[in-house]
Amino acid sequence: MTGIEHRGVRIAFEESGTGLPIVLNHSFLCSGAMWRAQVPALASDHRVINVDLRGHGGSGHVIEPFTLDDAVSDVIAVLDALGIEQAIWCGLSIGGMVALRAALNHPGRVAGLILMDTDAGAETAWHKVKYHAMGAGARAFGFRPLLPAIVGLMFGATSRRVNRPLVNEWRARFAENHVPSMLFCLEALIQRDSMLDRLHEIQVPALVLVGKEDRSLPVALSRRIHERLPDSIFMVIPEAGHLATLEQPGRVNEAIAGFLATQAR
Repeated sequence: MTGIEHRGVRIAFEESGTGLPIVLNHSFLCSGAMWRAQVPALASDHRVINVDLRGHGGSGHVIEPFTLDDAVSDVIAVLDALGIEQAIWCGLSIGGMVALRAALNHPGRVAGLILMDTDAGAETAWHKVKYHAMGAGARAFGFRPLLPAIVGLMFGATSRRVNRPLVNEWRARFAENHVPSMLFCLEALIQRDSMLDRLHEIQVPALVLVGKEDRSLPVALSRRIHERLPDSIFMVIPEAGHLATLEQPGRVNEAIAGFLATQAR
């Protein structure tokens, strides 16, 4: 894994394949490892840039507040370092929020969008209270006491029932996160502004995917993104929760491949 320094933080990434660039942006509490089933499939025909968002994975710790627009700037800095002017932006959860903001505020850098289990709206008042409480718990005791709740938000009922090795692997990964970095990231999520009234401005094609069992950002939130985008395809992934790339990698890869095939015509 390589990286660049940007605004005082090391941003780590991995690059593979050749062709039209695709930049991958992962979920909160995860890393580029959540794309492990997608990278080999995509790299056969595309140049894949798999970024660890600030504070996550191999990227540097966060020591001060930041916004989702700062995260966009981090990814653009990676693309600049690689000499890439335009890419398809693929993101899940916070990664999708980053991709949407790139499309709206830096449209020349975005050739297409793959938006997974994400939201274009502001955080609800109830969720702000809930997540602030969870953040206070993490600050005081770390992530371990919160892991049952986190697992329930990240994995669907099917995965929790039939794929315990996967769930247990990521449960351990969640626990390893740097708590102060995650709290700054959580605050960026809580304080995000709504993009809903601007989605009509996005003119690139988009694929909107969501796990049917996603409790964190339910199907309705992805559907309203699809309904507001001028050129989008909407698909629900069965037997998947928030981390559909891990829970149903075959179905996700098939959906992405179908979308990319239509763009190559």
